[in-house]
Amino acid sequence: MPVSISHLLGLEDVSAQDIGTILDTAETFKEVLERPIPKVPTLRGTTVLNLFYEPSTRTRISFELAEKRLTADTINFSKATSSVSKGEVLRDTIRNIEAMKIDMIVVRHSAAGVPLFLTQCSDAAVINAGDGKHEHPTQALLDMLSLRQKFGSLKGLKVAIVGDILHSRVAGSNIHGLLTMGAEVMLCGPKTLIPPHIHDLGVSVSYQIDQALEWADAVNVLRIQLERQKSGLFPSIREYHAQIRRDAPPYRTTEKEITIMHPGPINRGVELDSDVADSDASIILYQVTNGVAVRMAVLYLLANPEGKVE
Repeated sequence: MPVSISHLLGLEDVSAQDIGTILDTAETFKEVLERPIPKVPTLRGTTVLNLFYEPSTRTRISFELAEKRLTADTINFSKATSSVSKGEVLRDTIRNIEAMKIDMIVVRHSAAGVPLFLTQCSDAAVINAGDGKHEHPTQALLDMLSLRQKFGSLKGLKVAIVGDILHSRVAGSNIHGLLTMGAEVMLCGPKTLIPPHIHDLGVSVSYQIDQALEWADAVNVLRIQLERQKSGLFPSIREYHAQIRRDAPPYRTTEKEITIMHPGPINRGVELDSDVADSDASIILYQVTNGVAVRMAVLYLLANPEGKVE
């Protein structure tokens, strides 16, 4: 089934049907990844540019692997070794690259709105791999795929997003996607890290981690993004550690098992302890595996909406 979107800029305006189609297609591609030769010729002849203006390990490798599994031609852009270091602006960079006949662009940038801007100066399909504090849609899609595999359905599921909500594009996309798919969302963190008026999106808010753990079926723990903070929003890492971090016992002694998630990279000993991150309740590595399948699905659906997986 094709999707109604031409680009994936975020999940705010993506319908439940399109999200469901992406997740269903990702399940198909996950089967492909388990084959002896995990590769299909679906995007043969398609050229994908990975335009990463910010450092990335998981997302960049995951996209590159997804592109190679689909037999696409891949070009990697590095800000440090590009003409950007000579003063070239983004518009000129992308127009010159497009003149080389690029079909799709995967972009990560520190400024919110850059993926939308690229759609206005390029004919290529654009996929947002994270723009500032705005959205990170493929991360939310792989989170939702992991939850759907764990619980069978997202409808009615209670998901707590814990930590640095204010600076998190992962939180932004998860809120939109989970609510669209019928899940309930609670945000939890220090008051200074919870955006004002966030209730307007239809989420609940708690400043007590114990309350969030009591309520939730799954907890998505976020990294403290010190690189995006211009001033101290909490007194110290030690205080944050004391307020948000939890040792294993609270996760284990609640009456129900709480599923632990994290988009990575983990600041071990800050927002999450190793004995929790590596416990049986953690599905963090499943999230990483599902990331390749989800990105294959997004690339496939945007590049070849009428085709079939071979």
